[in-house]
Amino acid sequence: MAKIIGITNQKGGVGKTTTAINLAASLAVLEYKTLLVDADPQANSTTGVGFDLHNITQSLYDCMINEVNAKDVLLRTQVPNLDLIPSHIDLVGAEIEMIDYPNREGLLKKILEPIRDDYDFIIIDCSPSLGLITVNALVAADSVAVPVQTEFFALEGLGKLLNTIKIVQNRLNPELQIEGILMTMYDGRLRLCNQVVSEVRRHFDDMVFSSIIHRNTRLSEAPSFGKPVILYDAESKGSINYLNLAKEILQKNNLTKIQQQDRVIQ
Repeated sequence: MAKIIGITNQKGGVGKTTTAINLAASLAVLEYKTLLVDADPQANSTTGVGFDLHNITQSLYDCMINEVNAKDVLLRTQVPNLDLIPSHIDLVGAEIEMIDYPNREGLLKKILEPIRDDYDFIIIDCSPSLGLITVNALVAADSVAVPVQTEFFALEGLGKLLNTIKIVQNRLNPELQIEGILMTMYDGRLRLCNQVVSEVRRHFDDMVFSSIIHRNTRLSEAPSFGKPVILYDAESKGSINYLNLAKEILQKNNLTKIQQQDRVIQ
């Protein structure tokens, strides 16, 4: 049965979609059957793994509103072991259409249940908001990974998000865990970046992933070619960072034992 991880932060521009795409691709390359669910109406995860939105006939919207089976929406990506449930701009209207639905917060969980046994991991890319679609993702997920940009306002936004997660735990999904806090867009030459990393580690200790995602040109370029960075440039810093993150998550879930000397140097 798949471990479902939501990638979420209500703050935009923190590397959330980049993390969803590249973590999913890295897990797939490590031979874990992985499903990427694009739950963001901007559909950046969908285009980021090589699909043209004009060619998408059915999406997560159809699953949530028209009760289409998830298996009928699945797309095979160019990465072996990686499938996608695409998004569409129509998803913007789904929140309004779902207002009167019974158990509206549990729709995504219901959609994923029949295909959960087909995968080792399901990664959900959430929108940069705390609306009903994101709440659906938090209810469906076993855990959340929180990308946090290494900048001054990081802690402020993080506190609000953790409070929201606590509310979801109390009211809708008591099993929800925090997989980890991921520091992104890190530049070791900047004193501020190092200060933010130290501060987040001091406040949240073991909740923070050891892996850090550095600022990397290849990582920024890859989506414009419709590829995860591991296909675009497997030897780039960004690719290595996300492989390390995938390995760390596998270790955390006791799915593999990676010797310290086998870890790729960050």
